[in-house]
Amino acid sequence: MRRARNYKRDIKEDPVYKHKLVTKLINRSMKDGKRSVAQKEIYQAFEIISKESEPLQIFLKALENVKPSMEVRPRRIGGAAYQVPSPVRGVRKESLAIRWLILGANARSNAQYKTYANKLAAEILDASKGQGQAIAKKQEIERVAEANRAFSHFNW
Repeated sequence: MRRARNYKRDIKEDPVYKHKLVTKLINRSMKDGKRSVAQKEIYQAFEIISKESEPLQIFLKALENVKPSMEVRPRRIGGAAYQVPSPVRGVRKESLAIRWLILGANARSNAQYKTYANKLAAEILDASKGQGQAIAKKQEIERVAEANRAFSHFNW
């Protein structure tokens, strides 16, 4: 049986930068529904980035660098599950990029960066330069898709 259709919800722009992707980053960073805490941390991270240059431009460049173009999806054919490479849709690209940025920030050591804002700022700056854990994750996903290119004929 197929799942029910997932309808797209309209999210509001964040109050400071007036951008929906910043709101998505805040929503994704939020723990236990504490939006104000997440918002404060994200804005502190952007404040740290602003010492180098325009934080929104850096964030958007980082997202663009992290967005994957291909991924693998399992497809069952004749009792066997194949990893079939397929292109990533636009909204999912953004979701994966934001998720990987946050995972990369959380994986950084507490000893060196101390706060979540410092970790996130470092991860966003690294991603904008084409390095960091989020970029590594993207490259790994695309490498797996490339390795399974033999099964691309199952993608119909």
